[in-house]
Amino acid sequence: MAIKDDETMRDHWRCFVACGLMVLSPFQYGIDFGLIGGLQAMPGFLRIYGHPAPETAIGWNISTVRQQLITSLMTLGAFVSSATAGLVAAKFGRKACLWAACLGCVVSNIIMMTTTNINALYIGRLLNGLANGYFMTFSQLYIRTSSNSSSLQESSPAKYRGLFLTGFQFCTSFGTLIGTIVDWATASRQDRSSYLIPLGLIYIVPLLLTIGMFFIPESPRWLILQDQLDRGHKSLQWLRPAGAQVDIEVAEIKAAIDKEREMGSEVGILDMFKNPVDRRRTVLAVCGVTLQAATGSMFIISYKAYFFTMAKVSDPFAMGCVLSAIGLLAIVLNSFIVVRYGRRRVLLMGGLGSCGILQLIVAVVYDKNPGAKVTGEVLVALSCLYMMSYNGMVATYAWLSGGELPSQRLRSYTFGLAAAVAFFAAWLTTFTAPYFINPESLNWGPKYGYIWFPSSIIAGIWVYFFLPEVHGRTLEEIDEMFEENLPAKKFRKYQCVRRLAMDEKTEVQHKE
Repeated sequence: MAIKDDETMRDHWRCFVACGLMVLSPFQYGIDFGLIGGLQAMPGFLRIYGHPAPETAIGWNISTVRQQLITSLMTLGAFVSSATAGLVAAKFGRKACLWAACLGCVVSNIIMMTTTNINALYIGRLLNGLANGYFMTFSQLYIRTSSNSSSLQESSPAKYRGLFLTGFQFCTSFGTLIGTIVDWATASRQDRSSYLIPLGLIYIVPLLLTIGMFFIPESPRWLILQDQLDRGHKSLQWLRPAGAQVDIEVAEIKAAIDKEREMGSEVGILDMFKNPVDRRRTVLAVCGVTLQAATGSMFIISYKAYFFTMAKVSDPFAMGCVLSAIGLLAIVLNSFIVVRYGRRRVLLMGGLGSCGILQLIVAVVYDKNPGAKVTGEVLVALSCLYMMSYNGMVATYAWLSGGELPSQRLRSYTFGLAAAVAFFAAWLTTFTAPYFINPESLNWGPKYGYIWFPSSIIAGIWVYFFLPEVHGRTLEEIDEMFEENLPAKKFRKYQCVRRLAMDEKTEVQHKE
């Protein structure tokens, strides 16, 4: 059942409330990245976990290994929890998994705030990563799989799916900005309060989510998948506008699930690769989400304050706030594009190309004149342009493309795998970056961009040849196009036979 063109956002206000609550999850993820990178450039933090380094701009530094583990253990934990999301999702609802994430986040933060032992800090970071993996995976599954039945998304109508997922990316960037601003405000403190105050922010989202989820329904598709038709019906009634044909929608979801079960009574991890269609969709989903990592974004997002400090940029924490604010502005501008234009392929290729070229220019400029004031100014300006390109054209569409392409019956497994690979790529970047930017190791600084230029260009070429355009398509239409084995370039203009038949049937029913 397609959404009527005359239905407005006001008609779907309950759905917007539910999905609005879900997008607090990426806010939590963004706060973590905004905070942790800044802590590593704070004297108050470095007095406990670092060591004196008179040759650096702030007189303190942290060892490469500690820097690697503090940042990368979070993404490693997210990788582990995302990789197991498919198994967990088969038995537990989206809300139950998010409540577990809230508990894990609070426990991890208690550890990080009460310890001065580096090993305990590592444990806290790993637990925090496990929680963030669940936050990012299950909140997106809820948004993607609670919408109208013809798209078989759980919550968000297909008409507004891009907007919700843009909101998802907006909250990630907004969280990063808030974390960066708080770091800036406390960086001058010389005691533990410099980093304990920022860490205190981590309690806010788990508290709001824990309470808020008592007032929204479980994913209707997940309930129907568990043969809980009555609860699924009630969930849809809550999410849909008054007068919506919920009975028809439940029947469509049930029919689609039954069809999926006919194709395989038992669905497991290996089913993602058994037949050519599922294998193609799995590879596309995984590679689509991983496009973010190809730009080297995690290196800038995770270490911007440290990176600017060691590159001798004036007021590095303030410049980190400017960088985060520019990234947030790009998301806002993008919200006007994703619903009206939405051409994923074009925007992704443009964004990847821009990010790669800007990384190259940053590397060349710093290589020619390192340490100069004008170089620092150029570095900040180019980094802002980079963040505009990344947030505006890559980050949103990477998650969006990766989330729309998995096979229906394998959605939890495939999206869990895609998120896990994306987190693994993020972990690899955050783990290896200190070797390149830390003065105690290679000390490349901004020259690290030489690596990310070819990576971004190769990713853009892959999008051109392999990533299909599915803007405005329901998931049933996407199923049909994949079953027809269409090449990526033909997806956008393809006329779906089943959709035409469904529209004709609906017209007949309305006449009757």
